Amino acid sequence: MHAKKGNRMDMDTALKDAMTIEGALGVAIVDYSSGMALGILGGGKDLDLSVAAAGNTDVVRAKMRAMEMLNLQDSIEDILITLGNQYHMIRPITGHTGRGLFIYLALLKSRSNLAMARHQLRKIEEEVEV
Repeated sequence: MHAKKGNRMDMDTALKDAMTIEGALGVAIVDYSSGMALGILGGGKDLDLSVAAAGNTDVVRAKMRAMEMLNLQDSIEDILITLGNQYHMIRPITGHTGRGLFIYLALLKSRSNLAMARHQLRKIEEEVEV
């Protein structure tokens, strides 16, 4: 197991930390230029994280295009998709080593605190080095 380096953490540690968020079903770190997941933890027969990674790449790209067309000089903090019994969170990695990547986290709605999950995912994103 890889340890945190100062306030920085490697991808495996980031994935493991994300899975400790209450209600976590699965997490992936995804390259949004290719749609490929660089790392996956959790998921299962009802949640194929490779398929989810590719699909959510389209969501990120669409939002970036919309922001460009609107001439918004801003960046995406996170994207939340609320389903009947799940939350799907997308958080672009902003550190210099993670540009072009995002963290995708699926949560069971009934077992999660959305505000706390967003806070914890933000902390992980700020500390991860990919």
